Amino acid sequence: MIPPRARLPLLGLGAVGLWWGIWLGLSRMGAVPASAPRAVADHGPLMVSGFLGTVIALERAVASGRAWAYLGPLACAASIVLELSGNSAASAWAQLGGSAVVVAVLIGVLAREAALHHAALVAAATCWLGGNAVLAAGRPVFQAVPFWLAFLVGTICAERLELTRLLPRTKGVRAAFVVAGAALAVGAAGSLADRDAGLRLLGAGQLAFAAWLWRYDLALRTVREAGQTRFIAVCLLSGYVWLGIGGALALVFGHPVAGPAYDALLHATLVGFVFSMIFGHALVIVPALLGVRVGFSRRFYVHLALLHVSLALRLAGDLGSAGPLRAAGGWLNALAIAVFMLSTAAAVRRAAPGARPASPPAPRRERTAAARAG
Repeated sequence: MIPPRARLPLLGLGAVGLWWGIWLGLSRMGAVPASAPRAVADHGPLMVSGFLGTVIALERAVASGRAWAYLGPLACAASIVLELSGNSAASAWAQLGGSAVVVAVLIGVLAREAALHHAALVAAATCWLGGNAVLAAGRPVFQAVPFWLAFLVGTICAERLELTRLLPRTKGVRAAFVVAGAALAVGAAGSLADRDAGLRLLGAGQLAFAAWLWRYDLALRTVREAGQTRFIAVCLLSGYVWLGIGGALALVFGHPVAGPAYDALLHATLVGFVFSMIFGHALVIVPALLGVRVGFSRRFYVHLALLHVSLALRLAGDLGSAGPLRAAGGWLNALAIAVFMLSTAAAVRRAAPGARPASPPAPRRERTAAARAG
């Protein structure tokens, strides 16, 4: 087992990928001085397989307890260094290797315990592997993006399914989950042959998952609690709204590969949905990865509100062809993420060693709620 302090450099490299990716994203929309065209194309790989890939792969490695599983986050972190050094081809292969390790870890979990949520995690990680294979083959980034969307949406939905597994679920409810997941995977794969049809099917899968989560996720119950538990539920529920918006935009626009419509349909999901999940689950993930305590504060609602307001401005600029409004939304997106990181770091510093948290971690609280409901 790798000690928590030894994981910090990996997260540090992930943060480097995050902020360089954000800068390139701002450059792409004209909000900061333009970078080289090839460097701007690094925005997606840095954000998805660089930052998010490193964090997710590290989570899987810690949970597995196997030393070889750390090759996953190591490869993803190495891809950031390679991308920053201008070696995008080697970076793509490092991303492919990192995602392959994660798939292997999750297949091992599924072999030990056959369950729908484990199968869904394997399927989602395989979509990530597929997208990285597209990139490693030298194809343009926009062809990998549908696979990355399926990976991130599928992973989050599978984790939510796992946390509510104690609730009674009919075959119809489970079948609806499988159908939504299949739409994501088939839509991503199909986009290589027919981008328009593939993205519309993927959007339908996102809408289906948004509806499923609103109907069956425990957040609608835990939002009635207090403190940390309520904050996490608010993050989740607001994220589900953006997941639905992203799916609806994909159904409407279908096939764009650049421009305002592309920016809107991608970032409704990748910023609105994914970062809402990050903001909420950081209170659980950071302690698990680094062995620290994060004290909840009501000021966390500031960065959550800023995220949603800024994304609404960005999409208004996209859909209304208002470049300055779009750029302002992009800058405020970055500010929301910066405030989140600073607030979380401050909460870690204030956490007293050995002190008991004010409320149980959300997954434990949610499992308790599920047990009561069952």
